[in-house]
Amino acid sequence: MSNKSQEADAQKIKQAVEERYAAIARGEVKSCCEREGAPGEDLYNIATMAQGYNPAEVAELPEGADLGLGCGDPTADADLQPGQTVLDLGSGAGVDCFLAARRVGPEGYVIGVDTTDAMLAKARENARRGGFKNVEFRKGEIENLPVESGSIDRIISNCVINLAPDKARVFAEAYRVLRPGGAIIVSDIVSFGEIPASVRTDLEQWAGCTAGALDKEDYLGVIRGTGFREVAVIKEVIYDYLRGPAHGFASVTVQAVK
Repeated sequence: MSNKSQEADAQKIKQAVEERYAAIARGEVKSCCEREGAPGEDLYNIATMAQGYNPAEVAELPEGADLGLGCGDPTADADLQPGQTVLDLGSGAGVDCFLAARRVGPEGYVIGVDTTDAMLAKARENARRGGFKNVEFRKGEIENLPVESGSIDRIISNCVINLAPDKARVFAEAYRVLRPGGAIIVSDIVSFGEIPASVRTDLEQWAGCTAGALDKEDYLGVIRGTGFREVAVIKEVIYDYLRGPAHGFASVTVQAVK
């Protein structure tokens, strides 16, 4: 495939993802896996995945901050400390940013990056209603972060990197903006077995977090190839709605250090 074809395909994927998540932010679609006209008929229903948030912590956040789009709770595993600067890749309506802000305290700072205007508007309104003064939301792609090099202590992300066509670029950008000794802790969807081509090429299933999911070992290999060390899976949940015994999907929480 030529570079121009790859770029065209990547743009189609990004457009499909942005349209889906803008619709979610506006309340027109309930989940990342809902297919228009045929909810869930032939999509892998990862909308039912357990997120792992502490219910008491989420209950203290503004209503609508948690849209049920995550596949873990990376803030719980990120060893966040008062005063740290945290970056959330694909911040959505802000739930992980707000949880992180509570942990780093008023002397810390949290930056959320998202490409979808409707999500950014929702997150900023949630921050206003919740009184979060140490959280900022920036528009940008996670493949081209609007963040200064070497300025971040911890990077978190929740079920977002699978949506990016160029995951190596995402992790390269993460490596760039981290300070030496900084860490990235991400919860994401990975695959195992041979995923059908009909899934891999379906734009709606890209937006539904399955078509773009890498094989787990490939995913870890991309992180290591970017320069990260101490790459480890610290949590893993295999979903039990598999279409067959030979393939499926799992959520993993992965930690790595610069």
